[in-house]
Amino acid sequence: EEAGLGRRAEWERSADEGPAERGPGAAFHMFVLMEDLLDKLKLLSYEEEALRPHNMRPLSRHYFALPTNPGEQFFMFCTLAAWLIRKAGRPFEQPQECDDPNAVISNVLSELRSF
Repeated sequence: EEAGLGRRAEWERSADEGPAERGPGAAFHMFVLMEDLLDKLKLLSYEEEALRPHNMRPLSRHYFALPTNPGEQFFMFCTLAAWLIRKAGRPFEQPQECDDPNAVISNVLSELRSF
C-alpha cells in the first residue's frame, strides 16, 4: 500500500509540472494510456457486449485522448462505465444521453465506492 501511495504522490507531482519538467514523452502519455485501455476493453469483448446493443461504433485508438466531441465522449464513457459495473456483477441502469451529467457521475462514483 505504501508503494501505491508513493506512485500516486509521484503522479500528482508530475501532473502539477509542465510538460518540459516531466520529459519529452509526457505529452504522449495520454495516448499510450488510451491504447492500453482499448486493449483491455477488447479483451472484455466491449464491442459486442457494450457497443452493439446501443448501435455505437468501436473506439478509435485515441478516442479519449483528444477532446473532439465532449458530449459524445462523455456518453461513451458513461456507457462503458455502466457496462463494466454490470460486468462486475452489480446492477446498474444504463445512463441516457439526456440525463444530468452530474447525477450520472455521482451514480457511477457511488457504485464504485461500494466496491
